Amino acid sequence: MTARREHRLVFLLSVAQRRLQRWIAAQTQQSGVTAAQSGLLFVLGQRDGVLMGEAGAALDLGPPGISGLVDRMTAANLIRRRADPDDGRAWRLWLTPAGRAALAQSKAGLAEVNVRLTEGFTDAEIDIVARWLTSLQSKFPRGEDE
Repeated sequence: MTARREHRLVFLLSVAQRRLQRWIAAQTQQSGVTAAQSGLLFVLGQRDGVLMGEAGAALDLGPPGISGLVDRMTAANLIRRRADPDDGRAWRLWLTPAGRAALAQSKAGLAEVNVRLTEGFTDAEIDIVARWLTSLQSKFPRGEDE
């Protein structure tokens, strides 16, 4: 029986996340749209008019997180918030023309990031990495207190 190689996955994942976040933050200074804002733009690009709570769930954000993000993006005129016609307590989110332009810019930036992230790896290897990262969401579910 051979000894299993120690990969230090927690350390490697943490370092990779920090470096990627710093790189994305530098790109944000040029575009003016943060990674979190891009995430909401992508959600609305797929389903304009989504409920605010559904958008938060898609982005793994709790009520305070999605509320602050929506406030900032509304102030930046990237999205509009309207009361749901069927439930006056719920809000639906809609892209503005400026939001649609920012979405197109974010998509172009994401394409560049994905090229850098996948460079040197086969599609099969990337499929395994994506499956592993996705599995972390069920192995470490978001707590109700977040």
